[in-house]
Order: sequence, then structure tokens, then C-alpha cells
Amino acid sequence: MSFLRRRSAATPAGPDFDVLAMDPGDWPGVLGAGLLPAEDGTCQGVILRYDLFGGRGPAMVIGNLPPGSPARETEEDEAPFEVTQLLQALEMDDASVDAVTVTGTEDVPVMHDGNLLIVRRVTCSEDRVSCVQFDRSDGVLVTIASWDRPITEDLYRLLKPLPAELFRR
Repeated sequence: MSFLRRRSAATPAGPDFDVLAMDPGDWPGVLGAGLLPAEDGTCQGVILRYDLFGGRGPAMVIGNLPPGSPARETEEDEAPFEVTQLLQALEMDDASVDAVTVTGTEDVPVMHDGNLLIVRRVTCSEDRVSCVQFDRSDGVLVTIASWDRPITEDLYRLLKPLPAELFRR
């Protein structure tokens, strides 16, 4: 997808893992999806962008990054990959995107489908960004970055696995 600004090899065939996201049929707006390819053509992540503003820009980016994905590697105060993707999709200039840093984190327990998740709320220097992260039992890191909307516990009820086949060509 054009909203992913990464150096990459050929587009991977698709992920080897299910993607935790909001089903596009259950959610209003436009959904865009991008795959992060590795040099060997394997999928190093799936990034979903939800445009809820009627074509005026994305409101949310959800990333599913498996263990070993380079997009998971950030410095201590560096914003998560999904936050930078959201800001770039909002057409912020590179200097503004690079200036956004993590100013704090807090672990919060949240229920999802009868299971307890430990969700890490990530506070960014850009206060219009809301961001949370959690690890799935299969090791995939899920990051949700939202623009100008808080991420509430209601959002977790909308998350469900979308089969990997949905992202295969």
C-alpha cells in the first residue's frame, strides 16, 4: 500500500499468522491494508489503516508484527512504527513525525473475549495520538494508534482474528 514507506523486496504472499483487527464489515469507513515484506519474501507484519473521517484522513492504524519483525525494534523513547505510519498518512511533514516521542507507558489489565490482556498504554509527545500495545499468545505484537480519539475498552470488543488467507494474493 502506498501509505507504507518502507524499503522492501517483492510483496510477500501473505502472513503466516491470523491478524487481529476490526472486521471491515463491522466497522464504518474505508480500510487499507499493507504487508511488510522481508528480503526473503516472508511477511514481517500486517498494518491496517481505518479511515473513519469520510475520506479526510485515517483515524486509526492497527499493526500485527510477529517476533523478529524489524518494525518492532525501536529505541527507548521512539514512537512505535504504527504511530509514525498514522502521522505520515495524515500528511504531517517528516520533521514533525520524527519529533514525536514516547513520554511514558502504563500497563493496564483489559478483558478480551473472556481473557485477560495486559495492555501497555503508550503516551506520546503528540497528545492527539492515543496508542496501546499488547502481545498475543502466539507472540504477535498488536499496536493500535488512534488520531484525536481515545482508545477505550469498547474497542477491544470489536477486535477479532481475520484469517491470514484474507491477505494472500
